[in-house]
Amino acid sequence: MAKQVQNQYIPDYAVPPGETLLETIQTLGMAQAELAERTGRPLKTINELVKGKVAITPETALQLERVLGVPASFWNNLERNYREARARLDEQERLQSQLAWLKQIPVKAMIQFKWIAAFNDPILQFQEVLRFFGTASPEQWERIWRRPSTAFRQSRAFQSDRGAVVAWLRKGELDAQQIACQPYYADKFKSALHQARSLTAARPEEFCPALTHLCAEAGVAVVFVRELPKTRLSGATRWLTPIKALIQLSLRYKTDDQLWFTFFHEAGHIVLHGKRDIFLEGDAPADEKEEQANRFAANLLIQAEDLQRFVQSGPYRSKAGIMKFAEQVGVAAGIVVGRIQHDGHLPQSHCNELKRRFVWTNA
Repeated sequence: MAKQVQNQYIPDYAVPPGETLLETIQTLGMAQAELAERTGRPLKTINELVKGKVAITPETALQLERVLGVPASFWNNLERNYREARARLDEQERLQSQLAWLKQIPVKAMIQFKWIAAFNDPILQFQEVLRFFGTASPEQWERIWRRPSTAFRQSRAFQSDRGAVVAWLRKGELDAQQIACQPYYADKFKSALHQARSLTAARPEEFCPALTHLCAEAGVAVVFVRELPKTRLSGATRWLTPIKALIQLSLRYKTDDQLWFTFFHEAGHIVLHGKRDIFLEGDAPADEKEEQANRFAANLLIQAEDLQRFVQSGPYRSKAGIMKFAEQVGVAAGIVVGRIQHDGHLPQSHCNELKRRFVWTNA
């Protein structure tokens, strides 16, 4: 659970600099009329300064410095602090009327995952959520997340719980910002994918940094972001800039065959499809581009001719036979099990112990 931040003291009032100005001239025994005469300003202007109706400009601050002996920086700071306090108060009033927006955001889960800090004050929590999304208001949040492609917006997962999906995608963006990538180079990325096959048999503490480095060298940021409740997403692919792509994985199904197939599926979108497309991998029926990415992943992990020879042999249903074939083709045994189960050569209940299960270390 994320540490709860104690309520910060933010005054519910803003003191205009004019009050300090009035106290200063009263201390000096100076009337407003005399101050007007000494500064060359109309008496009405001085009165409005005292009442906070007009701002103390840098020019006025210099005049007050010469007349009152108080540095111009003092008056400028008073004015700046007042305007900032006034703006915060106005914003709090505006945000108070928008608190209902928070209901569509999985705030509790985001706090639990330590994506955001926890606040007792609803307004401070609201501001923390806006900071996470990098938006100034719910209106801007809505505008930004209306932009993605039609395929993105039509995702059943996106439609069912947009707030959770957007939060998950945003965390991927933030994590990807921390990964320094070389400009995207297609041939280098394809080469990285072939090297990545050898990582499928490695442990997570080995393959996660290695995979991230391999892909970053080719212009693709790979991030692992745990699934929020109701997102129902195993992965996502999009381009952050024309030279930097993002593959985001959730570990939804928690087995190595699913994780690696999802990774290579997402990689297929990058290799095969346009830079304006955004892909969410959930429960929606596969369209043509999804089928293309499926074939790309399947063939890269295990070539069709190799698989055909294996399933035509006697040992393909035995654990020993599966493990031997996996070693021959250079992938994890769990990937072979998942593939022959998917293709109907092996019952879904058989050999699942060869699949490795992953869990989040901070779960």
